[in-house]
Amino acid sequence: MDDSRIVDLYLARDEQAIEQSAAKYGRMIRSLSYRITENRETSEECENDTYLEAWNLIPPNEPRDYLGAFLTRIVRNISLNRCIRDNRLKRKGYIVELTTELEQCLPGDSKTEQEVENKELARAISDFLRKQPKEKRLIFMRRYFDMEKVSEIAQRYGYSENRINTMLFRMRNELKKKLAEEGLI
Repeated sequence: MDDSRIVDLYLARDEQAIEQSAAKYGRMIRSLSYRITENRETSEECENDTYLEAWNLIPPNEPRDYLGAFLTRIVRNISLNRCIRDNRLKRKGYIVELTTELEQCLPGDSKTEQEVENKELARAISDFLRKQPKEKRLIFMRRYFDMEKVSEIAQRYGYSENRINTMLFRMRNELKKKLAEEGLI
């Protein structure tokens, strides 16, 4: 079933919306949650919480053209919050590693949390990624949004881990330069 029809089911408050979302995106949602939580039961709970959150957010949102991205953003936030709540984030070295990598090119203090600045920052990052070749953009998103490990990305694309690390390092530096040019850092 296409995303627009699934959103129509949510808008009609039809429980089939959840079943159709699970059929189409369940595996992807569980996989992302598992990469963050590293626990099968927790990832299943996060998946269920994602459908509940989608139920509550549609309406007023109508993500007809981006339902998959809408659901992955929800499960990512739920999974990270679950890790924080369970005090397990400290034990997840790769999450700390990801945060450290991105801190090099993004403004990081809590004073930057003004909504207008956040939207401008999001726009600048989106513009930067759109200008990247598709493969580099996907690698960047797999690393920093999907939270895949470098070894998994390297295996998926047939590159060495060193090549992926170098590519990501250069992209972070390019992003930092772009954000500095726009006065965002």
